[in-house]
Amino acid sequence: MSLDFDLERQTAGHRSTLASVAVNIVLTLVQVVIGLFAHSQALVADAIHSLSDLVSDGVVLVANKHSHKAPDADHPYGHRRFETAASLAVGALLLSVGLGMLWNSFTKLQHPETVGEVHVAALIVAVLALATKELLFRYLLRVAKRVRSTMLAANAWHARSDAASSFVVALGIIANLAGFHLADPLAALIVGLMIMRMGWKFFFASFNDLMDSAVDEKTEERIRQHLMSTPGVQGIHDLKTRKMGDMIWVEVDIEMDATLTIEQGHAIAVAARKQVMDHEPVLDVMTHFDPVSVGEPAEKARQVP
Repeated sequence: MSLDFDLERQTAGHRSTLASVAVNIVLTLVQVVIGLFAHSQALVADAIHSLSDLVSDGVVLVANKHSHKAPDADHPYGHRRFETAASLAVGALLLSVGLGMLWNSFTKLQHPETVGEVHVAALIVAVLALATKELLFRYLLRVAKRVRSTMLAANAWHARSDAASSFVVALGIIANLAGFHLADPLAALIVGLMIMRMGWKFFFASFNDLMDSAVDEKTEERIRQHLMSTPGVQGIHDLKTRKMGDMIWVEVDIEMDATLTIEQGHAIAVAARKQVMDHEPVLDVMTHFDPVSVGEPAEKARQVP
């Protein structure tokens, strides 16, 4: 992966996250003020969701800065997993927020006499929030796909969950205004469930990456094809991959003609490494080459004397 693309990823992540911060600050303030004024628990719950976005945006900004630090004596493989840890933190945050909202909504439903009709201003704000969050989601996801960032993608889908929650909130407020007053806390409860579901998804995926999970089968097959398409590579085995944030670490044994010199074999290994790194988001390719004689079974080359 080129340094120019790496810089582009860092810049895009910083700019898009700052845009998300600005949007969520405005939404949180408006939703809290109008939610309290209109006596809408659902709108206040949506404001808390927006507030959780602000915290996650802060985590993303910090992670985006630290994950691109160069390797040092204490971290010879770099700091890429700072990004994964940040996604894990976002997931844990969403789980906590969702659980708190479930508890508050359940308490309200236990005492329906405390739930009254909300003001129509809550509906107007909910609809505006829905439109704003959907636009923010589309912008963030477009940036995430362009720079191939799972952390930015996680933040984008967080924004989409906000848009979905605003939709539920709007429906709850409409039902409340129509006479079904419990629809407002019910909407808040649904929003809490949605937040918890999204939090668990991010938490589990990030935890799996921290446990050195391999890339998906399609990505591994592409890496395999890039290696095999390199002139001089007769075969490969023991291909291993693991995620390092949004990047990939690759280890592989390459089979080459046994009559080649060490210099020639090294040149082929370098070419294979470049072939993979030019086409995939790979940090490095660690290669070991095994000599294979003409007509010799590949399995024999893999045997350690």
